[in-house]
Amino acid sequence: MSLLPVILSGGSGTRLWPLSREQYPKQLLPLVGADSLLQATALRLDGLPDVADPLLICNEAHRFVVAEQVRQLGRKGTVLLEPVGRNTAPALTLAALWALREDGDPVLVVMPADHVILDENGFRDAVRRAATLAEAGMVITFGITPDSPETGYGYIQRGVQMDGRAGGFVLGRFVEKPNRETAQAYLDSGDYFWNSGIFVMKASVWKSAIAVCRPDILAACEQALAGTSADGDFVRVAKEAFAACPSDSIDYAVMERIAAGVAGLPAAAVIPFTAGWSDVGAWDSLWKVLPKDAAGNAFRGDVMLYDTEGTLAFSESRLVACVGVRDLVVVETPDAVLIAHKDRTQDVKKIAERLKSTARSEADIHRKVHRPWGWYDGIDAGERFQVKRIVVKPGGTLSLQMHHHRAEHWIVVRGTARVTCGDRVLLVSENESTYIPLGTTHRLENPGKLPLEMIEVQSGAYVGEDDIVRFEDNYGRS
Repeated sequence: MSLLPVILSGGSGTRLWPLSREQYPKQLLPLVGADSLLQATALRLDGLPDVADPLLICNEAHRFVVAEQVRQLGRKGTVLLEPVGRNTAPALTLAALWALREDGDPVLVVMPADHVILDENGFRDAVRRAATLAEAGMVITFGITPDSPETGYGYIQRGVQMDGRAGGFVLGRFVEKPNRETAQAYLDSGDYFWNSGIFVMKASVWKSAIAVCRPDILAACEQALAGTSADGDFVRVAKEAFAACPSDSIDYAVMERIAAGVAGLPAAAVIPFTAGWSDVGAWDSLWKVLPKDAAGNAFRGDVMLYDTEGTLAFSESRLVACVGVRDLVVVETPDAVLIAHKDRTQDVKKIAERLKSTARSEADIHRKVHRPWGWYDGIDAGERFQVKRIVVKPGGTLSLQMHHHRAEHWIVVRGTARVTCGDRVLLVSENESTYIPLGTTHRLENPGKLPLEMIEVQSGAYVGEDDIVRFEDNYGRS
């Protein structure tokens, strides 16, 4: 039995602003431990037999970071790019069709990239039991045993227990996010689980189920996959075909219809699971799963607390001090600070939405911006100038480009740079500098084995990121 981890890496995590941004969302962040949530998900099945390298579904904007984070784990994996977001049912359909074409008919373990699971051994045991049922042609979902009347989660009602079959229950029904009173009733009854959004089934079983429930989704995904093209480390599906695909979730498209007894669909089971699970949907959810001090405070970075209780404090770039406060969330990044009461963290998305509606960059990007060749950090900016710290990975190459409105000074502080400036190619070493005149075609490369670090000073009438004309690019960017 072959297990194929299918990692769904969509979403923007706006409730975790300012750490989570549109172009660098929560699944790419190390919120619990040293690994990002995506990396922790990719490692989650380690220890089980016959586990393949992961199949990841992500969008264009995150592709280079996703590929780099998987590479850092020593894994290869396949990254399928969605040209537009169409929710989880089309994403899983692409994955199943790809698996049937490339890997036979493996058991898919479908996992969102942005969840936390503290009990990894317990999770692997649940997957092992679920895979046994999946081999028999069933669809399995995991139900998280609730410990509070949460109103931010959907619920699954269990049916009768399946005697001798991996400790599962017949799938009862899916329930939308309830109000507080209803959630308490679900908790008291003991018959309901939180909906984890994690599924296990054979690729062929999902294809058959989506064919019954949503043949339009299957047809669009088959057409999109028929037009795939390789792009370096990525697999692109046909854009127009996938854009025409209806948007739907796994629950709505298939699982609720299985629960309703629609003819022609496979049997389904729910396996209970208690393992420190969280979808980390907001800052209060993250506080619950983090280690805390004796006063119930969770903190990271340069943080000092005095007479403070029940508070989450994150610092990225400077000292954060909290005195005499209770139940707050304080999150500092180089370009934004969030202060919220723990009871209001669901409303953080309102700030992210307002930033987006007013076209402020803090909604989309951090001051530190990741690129396929490395990253840059906007240190300072003013009228007619901008200063960046740039780090280029060994072997990394920026595009051959030109700017209409700015000139650039480059100062190397570590490593060696190969610089193309017009018709000249020169090496610039530590403590040396060079000048790129306005309108001159240029390129920066790191030919060495160590990271190249430099300071760039831009000056001119306009220093925006959209003043870049690319002539050549190793990473397929236009």
